[in-house]
Amino acid sequence: MRHIIEIDGLTKTYVGGFEALKEISLQVRQGEILALLGPNGAGKTTLISIVCGLVRPGSGSVRVGGHDVIADFRKARSLIGLVPQELPTDIYENVWNMLRFSRGLFGRKPDAAHLEGVLRSLSLWERRQSKMFTLSGGMKRRVLIAKALAHEPEVLFLDEPTAGVDVELRQDMWRLIRDLKDKGVTIILTTHYIEEAEQMADRIGIIDHGELMLVQDKQRLMSELGRKQLELHLQDPLAAVPSALAAYRLELAHDGRDLVYTYDSHASRTGITALLRDLGEAGIRFSDVRTRQSSLEEIFVDLIRKQRR
Repeated sequence: MRHIIEIDGLTKTYVGGFEALKEISLQVRQGEILALLGPNGAGKTTLISIVCGLVRPGSGSVRVGGHDVIADFRKARSLIGLVPQELPTDIYENVWNMLRFSRGLFGRKPDAAHLEGVLRSLSLWERRQSKMFTLSGGMKRRVLIAKALAHEPEVLFLDEPTAGVDVELRQDMWRLIRDLKDKGVTIILTTHYIEEAEQMADRIGIIDHGELMLVQDKQRLMSELGRKQLELHLQDPLAAVPSALAAYRLELAHDGRDLVYTYDSHASRTGITALLRDLGEAGIRFSDVRTRQSSLEEIFVDLIRKQRR
């Protein structure tokens, strides 16, 4: 599959010595959704800003659609749509004119039908003549997305697109992102909402302190780093786990009413059969059993914690 973005050895150090990016190398496949996760100050926005030509790198190279973002800036940038975190400053302009101007800025011919389609997909058509200052925060966020799509980019960067918006708008944005992916648009999403990455992404990248810790297929990541747990609801609470069961590394939860066993679901033997047998021999009875798998959020927190040790 074609790589539409190729990043090699990218670094960035700001005045004062702050090292924002450290030897970042990354390839993004055409048509995929890549979610970049990381805490505040991790380097996500700096990385996006360099790819979009807004910030110059210290060293390394970035190519978009085969075009170097510095040597061939115009061609590279014409392939990119950017939805920044910041709300627009041109508050006295109306929505329709903003989109027309943005499309023309990238050298695209006027296309009222395309702009209408974009606005309708974001439930903005009825507000096309509204000035920006009259719109709610959620509506302004929709306009930012519409503006980024006005010139029909092949790559769309969404930098915390649903920060501070309500659940309904978040769901609308997720539907739009899926539609764009179906049309072949490559989407790079930075987010603090782990559920957003878990629902939307094909691959997950985790960045912290300017380092790209890993980039992996979402399902593979959850399979390899996630844990499964067997939770047993006990008929009689326990004050402590019997020493005879110490080898299972069981944990008590909910004031001793639940017994939790963590295991590798891909191992040839999970130990569950032996555990249930030993529980019976120890006289421990349970009334309910359920299993759960680690969420992406738990995996992310564990990775960051290990990195900082």
